[in-house]
Amino acid sequence: MSVLPGSILFACTMNAVRSPMAEGLMKHYFGNRVFVDSVGVRPSEVDPFAVGVMDEIGIDISGHRPKLFDQLEDSSFDVVVSLSPEAQHSTVEMTRTMACELEFWHTFDATFVQGRRDHIVAAYREVRDFLQAKILDRFGAPTVAPND
Repeated sequence: MSVLPGSILFACTMNAVRSPMAEGLMKHYFGNRVFVDSVGVRPSEVDPFAVGVMDEIGIDISGHRPKLFDQLEDSSFDVVVSLSPEAQHSTVEMTRTMACELEFWHTFDATFVQGRRDHIVAAYREVRDFLQAKILDRFGAPTVAPND
């Protein structure tokens, strides 16, 4: 656990599954105490399976609108976390002249899972649970109720 940053950016390949989940979890646990954003390398739409598994734990990411690095409104962050190898390359480039912590949390891409719906949903839950554990391990349990 470390000190809660003032701002954090989560980056993944398409800003449709992993980084929106991480953004939603961070906002849920740390509310207005941290500025949180997410971004992707390639354009996409928010994934309905991601929306569904986040809804299972009471976090609504249905309004998330994926964006690319050049669409970020703020380009200065205390912590930048990349969740995919492709995003890691882009975050390294983005942060070359930035004083920030750069972290790589290699996160499984649930979109590769095919087959039965229950297997696909299980993969998305695994990603959600992994990100939840990483966030709580890295930033600690919230000291006040979520979203305060």
